[in-house]
Formats: sequence, C-alpha cells, structure tokens
Amino acid sequence: MKNRKLFENIETAPKDEKVECLGLTFESDEARREYFREKLREKLKDPEFRKIEGFPIGEDEDIIKLSDPPYYTACPNPFISDFIKHYGKPYNPEEKYSREPFAADVSEGKNDPIYNAHSYHTKVPHKAIMRYILHYTEPGDIVFDGFCGTGMTGVAAQMCGDKKTVESLGYTVLEDGKILDENGKAFSKLGARYAILNDLSPAATFIAYNYNTPIDAEAFEREAKRILEEVEAECGWMYLTLHNPTPDQIQKAVEMLKTKGKGFKEDNILPWGKINYTVWSDVFTCPECSGEVVFWEAAVDKDQGKVLTEFQCPHCGATLVKRKLERVMETKYDKAIGQTIKQAKQMPVLINYTFRKKRFEKTPDDFDLALIEHIETSDIPYWYPTNRVPKGDKTGDPLKLGITHVHHFYTKRNLWVLASIFSKISSPEFLLLFNSQLINISKLNRYRPGVSFPYNPLSGTLYIGSQVSESSVFTAYRNKIKKLQKAFSEIKEINIVNVSSAENQQLSEVSVDYIFTDPPFGGNLMYSELNFLWEAWLKVFTNNKPEAIINKVQRKGLLEYQELMTRCFKEYYRVLKPGRWMTVEFHNSQNSVWNAIQEAIQRAGFVIADVSTLDKHQGTFNQVTSSGAVKQDLIISAYKPNGGLEERFELEAGTEEGVWDFVREHLKRLPVFVEKNGSAEIIVERTDYLLYDRMVAFHIQRGKRVPLSAAEFYKGLRERFPERDGMFFLPDQVTEYDSKRIKVNELRQISMFVTDEESAIQWLRLQLQNKPQTFQELQPQFMPISRSWAKHEKEMELSELLEQNFLKYDGIGLIPQQIWSWMLKSSTLRERMEGQTPETADAFLREKAKDRWYVPDPNRAQDLERLREKTLLREFEEYKKHQGRKLRVFRTEAVRAGFKKAWSEKDYKTIIEVADKLPDKIIQEDPKLLMYYDNACTRLGEE
Repeated sequence: MKNRKLFENIETAPKDEKVECLGLTFESDEARREYFREKLREKLKDPEFRKIEGFPIGEDEDIIKLSDPPYYTACPNPFISDFIKHYGKPYNPEEKYSREPFAADVSEGKNDPIYNAHSYHTKVPHKAIMRYILHYTEPGDIVFDGFCGTGMTGVAAQMCGDKKTVESLGYTVLEDGKILDENGKAFSKLGARYAILNDLSPAATFIAYNYNTPIDAEAFEREAKRILEEVEAECGWMYLTLHNPTPDQIQKAVEMLKTKGKGFKEDNILPWGKINYTVWSDVFTCPECSGEVVFWEAAVDKDQGKVLTEFQCPHCGATLVKRKLERVMETKYDKAIGQTIKQAKQMPVLINYTFRKKRFEKTPDDFDLALIEHIETSDIPYWYPTNRVPKGDKTGDPLKLGITHVHHFYTKRNLWVLASIFSKISSPEFLLLFNSQLINISKLNRYRPGVSFPYNPLSGTLYIGSQVSESSVFTAYRNKIKKLQKAFSEIKEINIVNVSSAENQQLSEVSVDYIFTDPPFGGNLMYSELNFLWEAWLKVFTNNKPEAIINKVQRKGLLEYQELMTRCFKEYYRVLKPGRWMTVEFHNSQNSVWNAIQEAIQRAGFVIADVSTLDKHQGTFNQVTSSGAVKQDLIISAYKPNGGLEERFELEAGTEEGVWDFVREHLKRLPVFVEKNGSAEIIVERTDYLLYDRMVAFHIQRGKRVPLSAAEFYKGLRERFPERDGMFFLPDQVTEYDSKRIKVNELRQISMFVTDEESAIQWLRLQLQNKPQTFQELQPQFMPISRSWAKHEKEMELSELLEQNFLKYDGIGLIPQQIWSWMLKSSTLRERMEGQTPETADAFLREKAKDRWYVPDPNRAQDLERLREKTLLREFEEYKKHQGRKLRVFRTEAVRAGFKKAWSEKDYKTIIEVADKLPDKIIQEDPKLLMYYDNACTRLGEE
C-alpha cells in the first residue's frame, strides 16, 4: 500500500521517501506517525487534557491505535493550533471582505460514490456544501465544522480544488481559475480550502478521517479482496446449503458436519449452494390457546409479498393482531459474558441461495438446522466486543427483546466471520470497510417481502423487526469494496479531524474564515446511542455528557438543549473572524426547536441574515414516511459583526445613532436581488418588521437598552433608506435592485407573516387554495415565516393547524375536486387523467393525490368548524378557571370562540372576567376581543 498523502500537498510517497508535515521533515511516513503518536501519548498523561469537554471514553492505547496524528486523533486534537499556525492567515481588520448571504435554494442528490461509501444517520451531500464554501471563501481559507459527522464539509473543501467537480455544479472554470456562476458572473476561485473537522463521536470522526485522507484506491481494492478471500476460505462453510437434496444427501451432509466440525468444507459430491441470506422470524404466543405462532408462517402472505394486519392462530383459529401478541422468550447461557440470558425467540424460516449462478429459495432443512446448531455450540476463536448496551431513548427496543450486549445484535454465524475479518485488519481504510456494513449485517436488517433491496435497517433507530434478514457477510463486503474504491479514488487532499465537544475547541480566537455546520436538532436522532455498534468495535466511545440533544434518559429537555447549543455557538463566534459567515443546516418539524436554535445563534452574538432551503432529494425513513416530518432542510445564514461595528456600538449603544449604524451594517450583508423561475422574490430580511426584530435582538443580546419603539423605528427607516416593493436598501444597493427588477415579469408576493393562529390559518388557506400540498411541502415554507409568532400566543404546530382547519385525502375513494382541479393543471398528469374522473381515478392518480391537504368545501368546512370550536371552547373553560396572575400565554382563537359563545348566551360577566385575566394590551390591540369586551361592559352596566 502507498502511504497517505501529507499536508504539503505532495504526491503519495513510498515508505522510504522523506515526507514533510507541519513544517517538519521525517525519513518516512511511518516515522511521522510514530513521532506524533508519541507526542499524543505524552499528552494523554496530562490530567487537564482529559478534562476537555467531550473527551471520549476509552483506554489510552485504544485511542492511540485508532488515531493517525496529527491528521486525526480519537480525542481532542492537540495539533490543531499547529495546523492553523502553518496554514491559516491571521485576522487582518484592514483586509477587504464582502459577501451577501448565499440566498438561493440548493438541491443536490445523494447518488455520489463518496456520499454512498459509508452510511450515517444524517448527511449533507458534499456538492451542496461546495456551493456555500465557494461563495464565502477563497482558496487556502480555513473552514470549520464542529458537528462534522462523516466529514462531508471536509470533502467539499477539498473538492473546491477539483475542476471537474466544480463544473459538475453548473459553474464555469476559466484558465486562470476564476469560477463563473450560471449567469456568467465571477464569484470565486478554483482551489482547495483547509478544513478542521470536529465531532463528539469517535465513530463519526473515524469515517470523516478516512474521507479526508487520500490513499491508493487500487491497492486498497486488491488488499481488501485478499483479506476477504482468506476469511472465506476459512469460514465459507458456514454459508453452505443443499440444493433440492434427497433425504440421503441431507443425512450425508449432517454426518460430514458432525465428523469434521470446523474442518467441514464444500465438496463436489453433494449439490452445494451458497447462502445469500437467511430470514429469521419472531415467534409469538397465542393469547387464546397459548400455542406458539411463527410470525412468518401465520402473518406473511408469500404470494403477495406483504404482511397481514390480521391473521389466524394455526392452532385454534383465533384472529390475531401483532401488536397485541407477546413474544416467546427463551433462556440460554451466554458463554461470552458468563451469564444466563433471556431473549425473544427467532427461528430460521427461509434461505435464499445461489446454485450454479442462479438464485433459489428454500425452507431450511435438517442440514441447515444442524449447521446453525453446530455454529451456536462452537467457540469463536477471535476477539469480538461484548459491551453492555446502555440505557437510552433508542436502546429500549433491543433491550426489551433481551439484546443486552453488543454481540447480541448479530447471529453467531455473522459474528464469527466479522471477528475473523477484524483480526486481519491493520490499517484505517480496512477498518472503515469493516465498519461500513456492521449495521446491514446485524439483526437490524429487516426482511421486507417484495422489496428487492438487500439491506433494510430502519434509519435512525435500533429497531429489530419480526423478520430479520441475516445477510452473508462475504456478499455484503464484496459489494462494498468497489464502492469504497470509487470513493477513495476521488479524495485528493487531507484535512484535520478532532474528537471533542463543539463548545470546547483547541482553536485560537478569530482564526477561522467560514463555518458550515449541521448540528443535532432536538430529539431527531440519538447519535451516541446509534453509534454504539460501530464504537464497540473501535473500542472508543462517545462521551454523551455534552451531547446537544433532547433525551429523556440523559434528562435533557428543550431548555438543556438550547443551553448546550448556545455554548457551542458561542465557541463558533469566538473562533470565527469578524465579518465572516456561518451556515447552519436545520432539520426539525417542531417550531419550539426552530425557535430554540435561532435563539441560541443570536444569544451567541451572531446576526441571522437569511433562511433558505436545501433539498437532499432522498429522505431518511422519517422524512419519507411520516406526515409530521420535514421534506426539505432549512439553511440559516448568519454573520459575526465586524470589529468596527462592535467597537462603535459600545460607544453608541442605547442611542438612535447606534440603531442606524447597525441597520446600515446589516443591510450591507443582505442579498440585493433574488430571482426564482423568472420572478423576483421578496427578501423578507429587508422588510421593516424583520429589520426591527434584528435591531432589537442585537441590543438585547448585548444587554443594551432598545432606544426606539417600533413606530419610531419604522418612521426613521423610511426617512433614511430607499424603499422598493416593501423592502429597504442602501443607496448603492437600490440602483442594482432597480436595474434587475425591470428585467423580470413579476414579483413573487409574500402575502402575510404568521403572528398568531388566525394569521397562520389564513396563510395556509392561501397556500392550499391553488395547490393542495402535503405536510412535507408546507413545513419548510411555514417555519421561516412563523418566526414572528406573538409572544403571548400559544404556539400551534403546523400539524394541529392542518388537522383542525383543513382536510387531507387519504388515498381511498374519490379524489376531492379541489385536488383534481389542481392535478388537471399539471402537464405531467394531464395525459394520464384523460378519460378518468375523480370517482374512477386509477391507483396511480390516487397515490399522487394521497396525503395532500386542501381547503374544504363550505359544507365540509362547517362540520370541521364545529369540531374545532369544541376544542377551542374546552380550552376557554380552562381560562375561566384560572386563578392568580394574568395569563401570559394563551390561545387567542380560544378566547374569541369563548367570547362569541358567551355573547350569544348573554353571559357578559364571563367575557369581562376572562378579559381581566389577559394583559390589557392584548385586549386593546385585538379588534374582535375589544368589540366583545366593550359591548359586554355596556350590556352589563345596563342590567
């Protein structure tokens, strides 16, 4: 194997060739590695070093063995400061730097060799990240990602120097390295950027390291195949089965197995086939007769390739439903941990195998069962992990099945082969190959009838299905070798990788030129729990104490999550150069988490300048199937104010001049003109109320008094800055806007912003009138515009608003006319709809219409309104019972509904009593509530 490429961007060198690293010269790459490993070993002896937030859990030698310093350390990287000193450029306040936020929506697919080489819970395609890095940076700039995951930010940084990849984004690269955008405007330069990658997870950073360290891809492929062939020669007998055997052939095979034991081999006498996968089925107990029910035999329709919702007990004929059944548990001795364990019973029910290059399926015969029994009673002659599964939000599923230790996630056969392969691994790229299939060949791999894709673990979970597909280890790795070889062949540069909390970095102040980050969002994914299987083999585990998630077992709620994220963003703020940008990818369907992340960003000192969307094409399981999941991720663009503004603000804070100084600086950083599909778009950050919000936040986050009221601010804004289409500009910006605006046909109006439940319903009605939409389509649009939700208003989730005010087509029966009319306007559907009606629409059209929300017709709307009114009135009853201080948060729509009902019943006293429990300002500023209140006072005075 050739050695990994060095920081100096030199060609890959033979082992005996001198190499340079961070200004030092070594006789060989191995000498370089040993020198820095010794430095790391010394550092690990320092108790203070181990106190760094996020220090992983593991023995010193395991950390050192996993590391390849200074490129990668499986702990806080003590060489990052040397890296920055060697490659970074000191902050120079005189250096001119000016960028608008990258405001265009980005869409990049996942069909790329690098992206697909190793799975992970969440990833942003590196080509999407490239667009941001090219926009905000110059060649040689330092890019930082504190939640790097598998290192796609680092891949993007290095690929900014690859002409072919840059051109694949639709850009033009000139001979001098200038990069032109789709409109022919120069905006960047060709050249790699240096990336500093950090994550709390040793598993994630190990993947990131391999994605950001070039190797000889062809040599990797040869050596990987050699290792696999060696193990298959040793363990291939475990995946043998007989093709259409006679009883005598089965008996003979069983006798051979008993006689030769582990020396059992394939011969030419019997019709041997090689197993591709074996399906294992849960066994349940019938609640009526207590008989054992094999799920595969009772609940799976083999002809239709689907699982039945209801099925019969084979013993008593009772109708059964899976969720009401109890699994059969069996007790056995686990020699690996020296304990008697109780686990859910599973039995082999189907074998898919290859015989003479053709695939067949069979029910396991006596030889197959004898082979499994022989493996189960044999000792594995190699090390494998036996760590206990930790308690967590996601580990409850396997724990209730008796999967209490990491080796329980594998069948004995697959565990044996994995242990054999692991014993022969000697370098990082092969360990990456090994880790890449640990999930797919575990019991997390569900068998799904009728689904041809061989690997079907449920993304983002540790769920073990009632039908498990035990895939051949050899098949899995043979398929993966070529994918990794293609990925390795594209990696050109090396970046530095680090394991620690994002809130405690080894970076010097104002040393980073740009930040792209995809942090955890609330309770979406429990990374430390999901990475447990990988990290058990690596022998270094995530320290989840500073993990920024919402997790019941870790006792972290929304407030704890927001505080952790605030500390991380404060660290980002510290290391980023003034005037530079941070891009944050956001994915979560809850408004509360959306508000928490924005608050954390602003509390750290950043100013948010834009929110746009990023479409990764292929969703996770939750994104694709859940009606409450977001289809597209949101991109938050925020900047760190330059030193000049901060210094002036200290002198001007609390004055009117300080307000307008901030506004001028903020307007400089906003996009001037955004065009989409031939139309100009409203830039919401340039509207008066959002400029006011940003100004207020800038003062509040710095502990300063806000000197202007909203009315005073709006008046002053119009006096000082040119206004176009409801947006405000600097004088030089308005000229550019006018010249571009005249070239487009129309302005895409944003009719309103959501401030309360009523305006949210109105907004949704406008969205759905012309185009019925799914939840996934609405949510990315709804979240940015719902940022102005009034403080006193009880926030409503989009799902609640839809369910209480609109209708959704479930795919059954006739398609609603509202959806049918919209479909008729679609050029792609019009031909298919010819000759069909809403009543006779075929399955394809019903599927296209399924899960779309629409505005109900008047008759249906009345029924919906009655149901909604009952919900509102129930809430109003709670307000009537409220005692003590005035209500600070409430649902205004519930108050309106209650006042309406009380008025109709001439219960004026209730209106006045509830009004007194609300802030006076609310009554005064709401015309409907004020109308009821004033009139109730008048009527009650008359009685």
